[in-house]
Amino acid sequence: MSEVNWLEDTEAAEAMGLDPARVPWIGNTLREAVSAGETPGGVAVVSRRGRRIRFACGNAVDDDTGQTPISFETIFDCASLTKIVVTLPLTLLLAERGQLRLDDPAALYLPSLATAEAMRRSGTRGEQMTLRHLLTHTAGLAPFYDLHSHGFSREEIVDYICQAPPEAAPGARVVYSDLGYILLGEIIAKVAGRPLPELAAAELFTPLGLASSGYLTAPAPEVRRRLASTAEPGTAVGAGPAGVPVHDENARALAGVSGHAGLFATADDLASYAELWLGRGYSAAAGRRVLSAAAVEAATRPCTDGVPGGCRGLGWVLRGDPFDAAGDLLSPVAYGHTGFTGTSLYIDPELELACVLLTNRVHYGRDRSVVGLRAKFHNTVAAAIADA
Repeated sequence: MSEVNWLEDTEAAEAMGLDPARVPWIGNTLREAVSAGETPGGVAVVSRRGRRIRFACGNAVDDDTGQTPISFETIFDCASLTKIVVTLPLTLLLAERGQLRLDDPAALYLPSLATAEAMRRSGTRGEQMTLRHLLTHTAGLAPFYDLHSHGFSREEIVDYICQAPPEAAPGARVVYSDLGYILLGEIIAKVAGRPLPELAAAELFTPLGLASSGYLTAPAPEVRRRLASTAEPGTAVGAGPAGVPVHDENARALAGVSGHAGLFATADDLASYAELWLGRGYSAAAGRRVLSAAAVEAATRPCTDGVPGGCRGLGWVLRGDPFDAAGDLLSPVAYGHTGFTGTSLYIDPELELACVLLTNRVHYGRDRSVVGLRAKFHNTVAAAIADA
């Protein structure tokens, strides 16, 4: 097994308020998952009080072509972490600047949705879906459609989502939906007047110093060599438009650029992003405030109280949600998100923690699960805190 141990820095652990004797428990969770064949490999980063500890274990590639050891420089397909690392903060930034309101009807920005909603505006389906509904997964949209096997153009994909009959009235229930974030990605780009990759780079990746983060629409060979493979046995991920390597088929149909998936990043880059939220919008890496404290507060408080089906902030999964992966020991105010490829990012403001766990579990097949690994990882991180 390829392995890079925790950085042996007792001083750093103590500065973070961690018990050095308990820190190895954290790495053991990933090591055991790799040994059990739950994932080919992974990278974990724990951030607290401006310091980090890191662990990497296993392989970025493990198939009949050979093995490539994982490292801290490995770039992962973040899958649905795109929703909270790209789409959410860009929506909040546009709201801060007065370019949109979260309670704006989505149809204001999507003509085909306006037409479809006008035809449906009667009875219980009369309420228009808003950007807030899309952010909180309460828009009444289906969780998923096959948008990739029909040869649709980008415009046709958006129109298909807009014209499909809703499954519930807006605000009636929480149903996790990729479709809402596909629409949000289109709205953001339209309002800002810039393509999503360009906007994300200018507003987030560059100021935060996320040098290895972005949409990979045409990755250079040296970048491809750093990718953790998500190709399942017998498949050819990346066979879509221009060889786009993203695992999600609908994101591939959108040429790798979407509000729901398509982001690639290293674990350290995501830790830097998480530190922005720990700082309530202030980034030490950027040396300035990137998000307002008001926006952070609005996104991380419960936004679906009284709505059946889940407990959501704006984008974020909160404690008690069916998709909550925080484990048993993080505090009641912890929030985070996961990605289908095996990724997760969790923040606990009460414990002053940011936890990033990136794996490529789908490389061994979609039946492999890291649900247990996520909970164990978060439990051992919380248990290592000595001064809480």
